[in-house]
Amino acid sequence: MASPAPIQIRFERFDGALGIAPASPPRVASEAEKPALLARITERLKALDAVLVAHYYVHPDLQDLAQATGGTVADSLEMARFGNAHPAKTIVVAGVRFMGETAKILNPEKRVLMPDLAAECSLDLACPADRFAAFCDAHPDRVPVVYANTSAAVKARADWVVTSSIAEKIVAHLHAQGKKILFAPDKHLGDYIRRVTGADMLLWNASCVVHEEFKAQQLEDMRRQHPGAKVLVHPESPASVIAMADAVGSTTGIIQAAERLKATEYIVATDGGILHQMRKRLPGVTFIEAPTAGKGATCQSCAHCPWMAMNGLHNLLDVLETGRNEIQVDPAIGVRARVSIQRMLDFASTHLPQLKGSGDA
Repeated sequence: MASPAPIQIRFERFDGALGIAPASPPRVASEAEKPALLARITERLKALDAVLVAHYYVHPDLQDLAQATGGTVADSLEMARFGNAHPAKTIVVAGVRFMGETAKILNPEKRVLMPDLAAECSLDLACPADRFAAFCDAHPDRVPVVYANTSAAVKARADWVVTSSIAEKIVAHLHAQGKKILFAPDKHLGDYIRRVTGADMLLWNASCVVHEEFKAQQLEDMRRQHPGAKVLVHPESPASVIAMADAVGSTTGIIQAAERLKATEYIVATDGGILHQMRKRLPGVTFIEAPTAGKGATCQSCAHCPWMAMNGLHNLLDVLETGRNEIQVDPAIGVRARVSIQRMLDFASTHLPQLKGSGDA
């Protein structure tokens, strides 16, 4: 019997008018300032026994600094894993708030700092913990599965946390057991997983402000301009965009696909910050940002997360010098959230050990 079509619920979007401050970019470091800033940050990292972990989407300066100082550039799951395995007493997370929370949940004994605690995520904001809990209570027959792009409180209410590289495998596993799924918050990722696995999934109705902006018609126009290019798409993108992909994958998966497909030109439908690492790994290959919103449209993100852009050298140094912006997670919530995260990690190590080192957004 075919699985029923997913049911979607509405949510109230949160913006500055409702008390959530809009993303504010940090002070930009000039080329003349950078050498002194980098030297001072490196000095403070050593003095504080701290390690910098940066997401693929933050500014290239922060990515290069993390790699140069013994840190890492990765997806949010591997950022947390790295921090857990690293002996440093302090983890400095260059990314968005849920990434800092995840690092703290997996490393409760360590101090976790961020350049700006106001660096949010549209998916996290669109899934308030109280409404998610009510949604779960209204559907007790379903297994709550949440994307990593959620708050600690939402993770604490879920049975499973997933990343985009492992979500399909975990949902397929639950589907094979006859389980029905409640999935939040990304509707595009959820729909992609539903179509691939055939699972009975009830979807929360939210989307990423970056990936929502990719448009199939404009992508088709770009493909005509670059007929030899392969298209790499993140599964948070709309279904019409995913349908045009030569490969669909997480941030790590997109990089791996570019290495595997061995093309000389790629059109990449995810946050443009990832191109820095792709160009470093594959010099001589052309990478093109997929078009967003179309001609004449108002682009909210333009293929760059406005909250990721809140990470900069100046506010990173300020945090290291002042100790401000420490991530705090309620211990009781952290204990419960760790259960759902650990369940995913245990599944990966038991069923899919090859996924170690790959991850989500």
